[in-house]
Order: sequence, then C-alpha cells, then structure tokens
Amino acid sequence: MRKINITVWDEAEGPIGPYPNGIYQAIADTLEASGEFGKVRTALQPQPEHGLTQDVLDNTDVLIWWAHMHHQQVDDAIVERVWQRVNDGMGLILLHSAHASKIFSRLVGTRTGNLRWRENEEMERVWTIEQNHPITTGLPEYFDIPLSEMYGEHFAIPAPDELLFISWHEGGEVFRSGCTFKRGLGKIFYFAPGHETYPIYYMPEVKQVIINAAKWAAPLPFVPPVTGNTKVSPEAVRAGRV
Repeated sequence: MRKINITVWDEAEGPIGPYPNGIYQAIADTLEASGEFGKVRTALQPQPEHGLTQDVLDNTDVLIWWAHMHHQQVDDAIVERVWQRVNDGMGLILLHSAHASKIFSRLVGTRTGNLRWRENEEMERVWTIEQNHPITTGLPEYFDIPLSEMYGEHFAIPAPDELLFISWHEGGEVFRSGCTFKRGLGKIFYFAPGHETYPIYYMPEVKQVIINAAKWAAPLPFVPPVTGNTKVSPEAVRAGRV
C-alpha cells in the first residue's frame, strides 16, 4: 500500500520562538520520525507560488497549514488551487491561527473565524471528548499544555461535522479546539493549540494528534458514484416490480 505524502506549509522561513528551524520543520521532523508516511516536504509562503505549485499539490495527499500574521498576503489563485484539491480529495490540517486564513474561510464558509484571545502564559487543558475517533487514538482523557495562548468562545465557524477536543483555560474560557469538516471528497481538521512562542509542537500528545490527523485526512480510493438517468431493467419489468 502506498504511503501518504505530506506537505507542511508555513507562512515564514527560519527560526521562531523555541523552533530553531521553524515550526514547519518541527512538524515535518515529527512526521518523518514516525516512519508512517511517504514523502514529507515543506512549502513556504515567500517561495514562488507560495511553494504550492500544481505539481506539489497533485503529489500531496495531506496538506498541513500553519499561519499566524500574513493571511491576506496569500494569493487568491493559490487559495483557489488548494480549495480545488481539497474538494478533489486532498486532506487539509489547519493549525492554530489558520482559523483566520483565506483557505479556512473559503472551505468552511466563515467570513471572519473570529474568537476571543489572550497571551498571558496560562495553562490550557485539552479535553478529548471523542475517544473512539482515529484522530484521538492513543490520547488520554485530557492533557495539559503548561503555557499556551488563550483561544475562547465565541468561535465564528459553522457547526463542525465532529467536535473532538474542547480546551479549558485558566481564565475560565472554553474553546472548540479540535474540529473536523468534510468538503467535497476532502477531509479537514482544525486544531487550535500551537502558539509560536511556546514549545507546544514538541509535546508528545500534540505530536500524536498531528500524526493521527494526517492518517485520518488521507484520501481514500475514489469510487465514482452512479448518477444520471437510470433506466428500468428488463428483469424488474418482467418481475412486475414497476
């Protein structure tokens, strides 16, 4: 069976916070170290076509998207290209502030993706509320992130197809921090924890979420549906069923 090919996209190149080689490389390293995937490549917003050429996307089974500050600088033509690939079956994992990205809005139909937020070095407790889902496999009932950015409700998104994680923050806020959607043939997962100033992507539980999500989001073999004018079979006529 062919292994899943993954592209990890980031809006910036180089070190950031506790990630000397960038968040994109930390995530790519996690996926490669798991030994469960095929080719793991990275793509960056400053690259030509944001690193997401048609050839790259055509050879990507799952695209992981981390973004924070430069959502509006993503070219609309590239957003459309990713949108088409997701509808054609490519999986998409959106991390942290990607809730405000153009591609998230385009796919799920939210205009803003607005939410409450606060940077105050607070603990975040991530509750696993669907423990029999492929994305939550191997995870405890909850896990704590010692320092995290607060994301809180109201979160301006459509009701997700599945709600897998809910986060509680020290200030008392709660947040739908792990949501799935399906658009066309593609599966989408949004996961909120991952502020760039904290080493969240080094946590074993967060690594497991990303590995699980990449496997879940991978496209299944396509079986064309039967559509169009369907004629009555002679056998049905002879049997008197019509």
